[in-house]
Amino acid sequence: MADNWSSVMLGDHSTWASGGTPPKDGAEFWNGEIPWISASSMKTGRLASSDRMLTSKGLERGSRLAAKGSILLLVRGSELHKRVPVGIATRDVAFNQDVKAINVNGPLSNEYLYYWLIAHEPMLLAKVEPTGIGAGKLDTDILKALRISVPKNPKVRDHIVNVAKSLDDKIELNWRMAVMLEEMAQAVFKSWFIDFDPVRAKAEGRPTNLPPEIDALFPDFLEDSELGPIPKGWKIGCVDDDFALTMGQSPPGSTYNQNGEGLPFYQGRSDFGFRFPTHRVYCTAPNRLAKAGDTLISVRAPVGDINMADEVCAIGRGVAAARHRTGSRSYTYYFMRSIEAVFDKFESEGTVFGSIGKKDFHAIKCCLPPRGLVEYFERIVGPLDEKVGVVERETSILATIRDSLLPKLTTGEITVQTELSEGQP
Repeated sequence: MADNWSSVMLGDHSTWASGGTPPKDGAEFWNGEIPWISASSMKTGRLASSDRMLTSKGLERGSRLAAKGSILLLVRGSELHKRVPVGIATRDVAFNQDVKAINVNGPLSNEYLYYWLIAHEPMLLAKVEPTGIGAGKLDTDILKALRISVPKNPKVRDHIVNVAKSLDDKIELNWRMAVMLEEMAQAVFKSWFIDFDPVRAKAEGRPTNLPPEIDALFPDFLEDSELGPIPKGWKIGCVDDDFALTMGQSPPGSTYNQNGEGLPFYQGRSDFGFRFPTHRVYCTAPNRLAKAGDTLISVRAPVGDINMADEVCAIGRGVAAARHRTGSRSYTYYFMRSIEAVFDKFESEGTVFGSIGKKDFHAIKCCLPPRGLVEYFERIVGPLDEKVGVVERETSILATIRDSLLPKLTTGEITVQTELSEGQP
């Protein structure tokens, strides 16, 4: 290590806090305004939102608040077999018992430690221990004993942070753009296929503001069905009526590798990203394949997480691949997201781990819109999803650049230029 760098023990310059989970059957604890961070919400490095929100009672009953700027590190969960989720809270957030909140002092800063942890993810992965129930864990005492390399000059430390942060700013901007595009597409799906807004407009004598060829595919009133009111002439059927479904199957472990040989292999939520899964494991003898554009659904522990294949890939038993029989990939993606409540039922009814089999998946009841309307939806929403794909691929490139620079920046192998005060090393 260069003379202008030092090594400090993390535990000597940090405080640690554990989170928790309020009772999930307590309605007064959930659907509030406090983001509750768990493994599923740690998909970006800047943590300010979650799919589960706590009330103030929920925070008091079983969780803990991490102040804005705290580092949040996953220390227990199945994702630790693939990656080490870590992020910085950009607002006050709650967090569960699988996550540690860390704050540092002295020669370290929270942002520097955050980037140091990203830079040393391979080392952290090597320290993950099995729990016996399929999850991995990082021992807190081992983490506190880590030696952190840090420049003696705080200006150099902060400049390293700024270099990495400039890339993160673009990554965050891309992520927000992808979220916005997806929300726009989802709003169209909900309007047409869940709320039936064009039908209601016609029934009330209002214009639909749709092109005539699309307007003509919506009737002018709703009729009762076993799933509630649906457009006249539309039918109730099962997922199997409208979608081709491929259930994954795991090949022998001897066919797996991390060297890029064979096809990318996905086994469940731990491989999923915002839209596309992340390459971690490859398989040279796959049993089941998904095509580019297929919607990928987690069918085991937990059930219902959604991603999209961006290339031909192998899928294990924790994943199913689906495609509407018209070939409409965007409709498939947003339909599968729309039946989250159905997937939640299979998750909660599992004895130990939730799961859904092919027979149950096929039998899920749903409304079957005219296939011509599905095709029009694809023409309108497909370009939005294409933009999401472009943004996501650019984000992946930026993250690769950042992650290749950080190990060299945080060890002094690459030096950064900064103005030094007189007399400083």
